[in-house]
Amino acid sequence: MQTLENLIVAAANWIWGLPLLILVMGSGLYFLVLSRLLPFRYLRHAIEVLRGRHDDPNDPGEISHYEALSTALAATVGMGNISGVAVAIAVGGPGAIFWMWVSAIVGMATKYFTCTLAILYRGRDSRGDIQGGPMYVITEGLGQKWKPLASFFCIAGLIGCLPIFNVNQLTQAVRDILLVPSGVAPSFGVNLVVGIVIAILVATVIFGGLHRISRVAARLVPFMVVVYFAAVILIMVLNADKILPYLGLIVSNAFSAENYNGDPLLGGALGGLIVLGMRRAAFSNEAGIGTAPMAHGAAKTKEPVHEGLVAMLGPAIDTLVVCTLTALAILMTDVWQTTEANGVTLTANAFDAALPGWGGYVLLVCILSFSVSSLFSYSYFGTKCLSFLLDAERASYYNVAYVLSILIGATSSLALILNLIDLSFALMAIPTIISAVLLAPKVVAATRAYFGRKVEEVG
Repeated sequence: MQTLENLIVAAANWIWGLPLLILVMGSGLYFLVLSRLLPFRYLRHAIEVLRGRHDDPNDPGEISHYEALSTALAATVGMGNISGVAVAIAVGGPGAIFWMWVSAIVGMATKYFTCTLAILYRGRDSRGDIQGGPMYVITEGLGQKWKPLASFFCIAGLIGCLPIFNVNQLTQAVRDILLVPSGVAPSFGVNLVVGIVIAILVATVIFGGLHRISRVAARLVPFMVVVYFAAVILIMVLNADKILPYLGLIVSNAFSAENYNGDPLLGGALGGLIVLGMRRAAFSNEAGIGTAPMAHGAAKTKEPVHEGLVAMLGPAIDTLVVCTLTALAILMTDVWQTTEANGVTLTANAFDAALPGWGGYVLLVCILSFSVSSLFSYSYFGTKCLSFLLDAERASYYNVAYVLSILIGATSSLALILNLIDLSFALMAIPTIISAVLLAPKVVAATRAYFGRKVEEVG
């Protein structure tokens, strides 16, 4: 297992080097310029679309804009926001958060383009149902000769959509916050029991299909964000004098990289810090990876621009807001300097330090909501990948493997799990971004046509 872990860590570090940095960040900057900063010019209109003001019940698709965003956010607003941020700070210090912000701003444009394409180039599965996602964007937008690239995305997606990271960190949280203080010693058997309980809970929802997943996500996402907001805002109020100094430290550390202790890139710590922020942001908000277009591609709409506008709100909510709250909680309580903890345990230490006696339990409730909602959504993405590779009738087979993998996630090391998902996400990003760049002019044309019609309607 140690040899396997070393190989996966080396592979993840290699692929998340300069080439992927150029591909992910470079394409996002290209989309920003090409769209003339559209994500920032039409935020109000995006919110109106999300609220259903432009809905038509007769439009094709399976779920509403709100349910599509909730399903996508349920996958992204998860352990990446609690554990992923803690990993970023533990390795890179406060400066890693700045590069997560940069990646999120660029990612808003990427989300707009990839999710607009998910509606522009929807396809049909073997049952004849309308489907969206990078694999259909590739085959419908670029042609069948590109199908190997679409299949490549789906193969990587089968691994990338597994719940192993969320389960790993959920198990760690239950163990460290609930079981150990109660006198239950950590062991393989304890982790396995926790994994079995999670597997049973997840199975009851995911075998109900997209509609059940989207309904659960639509209820869980607002709840978990509100509770988490309330807890972190309380921590901020109790440490109000530290907010501005630490926001300043996030910016200054972003360029000095004085707290970075990972591997250098481009001959220095700054390059390594930028890549660290990008990796953790990609895991957090998923911009450019390709899972969100699968959720948004199922939305009930005939206006591709509508879904692009709704989708671009994701990185803003996920990284600019939720991840920043987590970062401030960790930084203001100084646990990042006084403990060797990593992952969700570091965040738990911050909540315990700020809210003694009950902070850890509040975080545990949030973790349960965050991670369980992510588990529901990623199962849907995995079934879509298998459906494309085989046929829709066999898609449910993925859920069997998905539930069984929960046991692996609960009993494996954080390093192995985190790097395996990082590696899979990198492989998924390659076909997603290549297809988006090649088809970007189609998005620009659709955008101009849509807002041209809106100007005429107002006039």
